[in-house]
Amino acid sequence: MYSWYALTLVDYVVVGVAIIVSMFVLHKVLRLFGVNREAATGYALILPWMIGFLVWNLGPFVASLYLSFTEYTILAPPTWIGFDNYVEMFTDDRSFWRVLRFTLGYSVINVPLGLIGALITATLLNQNVKGLGAWRTLYYLPAVLPAAATALLWRWMLASNGLINSTLEPIYNLFNVERPAWLTNPDMVLPAYIMMGLWGVFGANTVILLAGLKNIPRDLYDAAKVDGAGRVSTYMNVTLPMLSPTLFYVLIIGVIGSLQTFTQAFFIQHTSRAGTFMNVYIYQEAFERNQMGYAAALGWIMLIIILLFTLLVFRSSPAWVHYEGERAK
Repeated sequence: MYSWYALTLVDYVVVGVAIIVSMFVLHKVLRLFGVNREAATGYALILPWMIGFLVWNLGPFVASLYLSFTEYTILAPPTWIGFDNYVEMFTDDRSFWRVLRFTLGYSVINVPLGLIGALITATLLNQNVKGLGAWRTLYYLPAVLPAAATALLWRWMLASNGLINSTLEPIYNLFNVERPAWLTNPDMVLPAYIMMGLWGVFGANTVILLAGLKNIPRDLYDAAKVDGAGRVSTYMNVTLPMLSPTLFYVLIIGVIGSLQTFTQAFFIQHTSRAGTFMNVYIYQEAFERNQMGYAAALGWIMLIIILLFTLLVFRSSPAWVHYEGERAK
C-alpha cells in the first residue's frame, strides 16, 4: 500500500513539475515572439487551466460525441455503427420514453414550485424581525448539507413506517385511507421526488433572491409610497420588475438542475415501473449494462433537451425580465 501511495505522489510531482516547466517555456516563447511581459505572464499563468480544460473537459466532450456513434462495451474497442444508437433510442427502447416523461414531469412541476417557494421565503427573510441571522442560517442549511446523506434521510422518512406516514397517520385514519407507498407505488414516486425537490427551496436559491431584494434601491419604494401605492401594488410593480434579472438567473439554474437530478434517485431505491431520472438511466446503461456508446447517445440527447429548455427561457425573457436603466422600446 505504501508503494502505491509513493507512486501516486511521484506522479503528482512529475505532473506538477511538467506544468511549471511548460509555463516557463510558454513565457519565454511568447517573449521571443514580441509579446509584452505582462501579457506573456498572463498566458503562462492560465496555462494550467487551459491544459485541464483540454484534457478533462473538451477531450471527454469530443470523445463522448464519437462514442455515441459506436457500440462500445469497455471490454472491446468501439465499433462504428452510425446513428443506430439514436434510432434504437427513439424506436426500440421503451424505457427511454418512460424515463424522459418522468424527468420532464418532475421538472415542469418542481421548477415553478421551487421558484415560487424560494421567492416567498426570500421575501419573508427580507423583513426586519428578531433573530434574522439565525433564520437565514437555518434556511440556508439545505445548500450545505451533503446530498447523499439528505437522500438517505428522505428514504427513511418516505418508508411505509417512516416519519411522514407516522406523522400523517391521524389524517389517514380520519379519511379512512391507507398509508401511501411513496417508493413502491408507481403513482406516488413522482410526488415523492417533488416533495424532496421542494426541500432545496430553502437553500442557495433563497439566498440569491434575498441578495437581489437587498439590491433594489430604497428610493423606488419611497417614490411608490409617496404616490399612494399599497404593499401589494408596490410588490407587483416595483419589487418583481426589479428582481426579474435575479429570477431569470434562478429559473435558468433551476431548469438545468432539475433536468440533471441524480443523487436522490441514485440513493433512493424506488419501483422501476415509475421510471427514473435521465441521469440515473445514463449511469445504469454505462456502468451497470456496460453500454457506453448508448449511454453517450443518451447524454447528447439530454444535452439537446437542456439546451432547448434553456433557449426557451431566454427567448421569453424580453417579455418579463427588466433591467435597471434600460429604455422602453
